[in-house]
Amino acid sequence: MLPSSPVVIGAAAVIALLVLLVVVRRLRAPSSEARESKRAHDAAQEREPPVEIGETYEFGVTELTDHHSGEEVAVGKVEGFVVFTEDIPGDVTKGDVIRAKVLSFNDGRTSADATFVTKA
Repeated sequence: MLPSSPVVIGAAAVIALLVLLVVVRRLRAPSSEARESKRAHDAAQEREPPVEIGETYEFGVTELTDHHSGEEVAVGKVEGFVVFTEDIPGDVTKGDVIRAKVLSFNDGRTSADATFVTKA
């Protein structure tokens, strides 16, 4: 039988509270994927974009997503730089290689908007 003195009960409560705090901290900490994404975003803000407005680039489509404009756009990367491509035909799918003309940069110059030119 375990002793039930106030000191033992108090010590057990303190240990339980410390364990609970450690568990909560681990659950709230960013995942390694989130930390890597933050690191990549910070690095992107410090470098010049590897694309130029008005130029056409070829890249693979990594995903299709709804853009803030409400239309579906193809997302891809040029030298790790994210390019959102609008006006894509309905037959473009993830994994396709496309050519797109860069139209503008976002405010932080960490991504660009482009318009579809052709499938590669």
